[in-house]
Amino acid sequence: MKLIAIGALLGALAVPSSNAPTWGACQGDDRPGDLECSSVEVPVNWADPDGRKITIKMARLPATGDRRKGTVFSIPGGPGGSGIDDLTYYRGSFTELREHFDVVTLEPRNATTYGRLPQKCFATGPLLTRPDTRGEYAEQGAAIRRAVQECRTLDPEFFDHLDSASVARDIEAIRTALGEERLSFIATSYGGVPGVAYARLFPDRVRAMYLDGAVNQLRDATAEARTRYRTYEAQFARFLKWCDSTGDVCGNGLGARWRKLIAAADREPLPIKGDPATYSGFDLQVAAMPHLVSPGPGNARWKELAQAVKQAEAGDATGFAKYVQAGIGTPKPPSFIGMNATQCADGLRYRDYRDYRAVRALGERISPNLHGMGLWHRLGCSGWPTPVTNPPRPLPSGLPPFLGAGTWTDHADTADLVRRVPGSAMVAFDGHGHGLYLTGDACTIGHANAYLTDLRLPAPGTTCRPATTS
Repeated sequence: MKLIAIGALLGALAVPSSNAPTWGACQGDDRPGDLECSSVEVPVNWADPDGRKITIKMARLPATGDRRKGTVFSIPGGPGGSGIDDLTYYRGSFTELREHFDVVTLEPRNATTYGRLPQKCFATGPLLTRPDTRGEYAEQGAAIRRAVQECRTLDPEFFDHLDSASVARDIEAIRTALGEERLSFIATSYGGVPGVAYARLFPDRVRAMYLDGAVNQLRDATAEARTRYRTYEAQFARFLKWCDSTGDVCGNGLGARWRKLIAAADREPLPIKGDPATYSGFDLQVAAMPHLVSPGPGNARWKELAQAVKQAEAGDATGFAKYVQAGIGTPKPPSFIGMNATQCADGLRYRDYRDYRAVRALGERISPNLHGMGLWHRLGCSGWPTPVTNPPRPLPSGLPPFLGAGTWTDHADTADLVRRVPGSAMVAFDGHGHGLYLTGDACTIGHANAYLTDLRLPAPGTTCRPATTS
């Protein structure tokens, strides 16, 4: 508790209340007319509050009603997302909430648009393999370290302070500048990590915390993998069920064929037309996952995946490479350096080769279809040149009850977070998706607004379902 008190004091002293923000028009032709922007100065290194400063942009959708209750702070996903973009493109989701609250957000220091690091640091990174030996694990770690150093050497001090606790302290600086006694939060996806860090560092400043499909930093690699693998397999089963209902789109027995394809590609990787890269079975699993999670309108992405599988069975991974290229600009997904600068600092990495092997063995046992996918993110931090600066730590007692919401693929992670705070509640969304508040699900928004406005939590077992269209 002493550390928490010291942290709160530092945050309060860093930006005096006399530095009230001056709001003005936001830059960019696509910004809505009622979106206002400002900025605050914060330390690069919060352990040195008098040292070098950086500017953090913030934005506000002002309250529209006569009975303003305070500020709701929207924390964007990523790492890499901008809350200013969220308030620009998903402004309509906040309409009812704005009857009682200003909605404030920031462009975090780890946003791809922040500008202190070149865009290539956020758009590129090493290609990962699944190491089979301690030597291969070390060799890949060394290659990752070399790739990371090319970005880190551009601004080591800034690069080393992209952790989520630093983002949380930036939010506290904004709260102080706003003159608000407490904040209420909407934390989406990765935004749950700085949201939970804020609750840990500044518990007395949290009025309400709504976690929407939140990334869960508080579990170790094995506990995280156990939940993720079960979620992956459940989603793959939904895909297979859809396949069985579509006639010849997928062909017969896709599940067994998929596992056979993965094993064969791990033995002999598949070529891509016009590109020297190849796809192992591990690569196929990583590339398939986004399509599995988000099938798209009319299940278009599931259809695309089924066709890519058929093409790969004929010895050609071009179908997978084509839709990866369309999404991120490269035929295979790299481990993005800029994103990992946050995740690795937050401790979302393997402790060592033994830790990695434990997760791998677990996946091969309980996730026969997607065991490689559960390894990928943390592998990108092997060999990382800087230490963990925001390790997982327990939440303090005395926090107000949280509210969480999650889809089929988000629910378990978010539920594990909110149950750590006594009296908290969950809304289950019986369908696909991610980021329910921003993407406009009226049912979930209704429960979130009731909680944020009146601190009223839904009953246990509350479930929202996708809106039906006629």
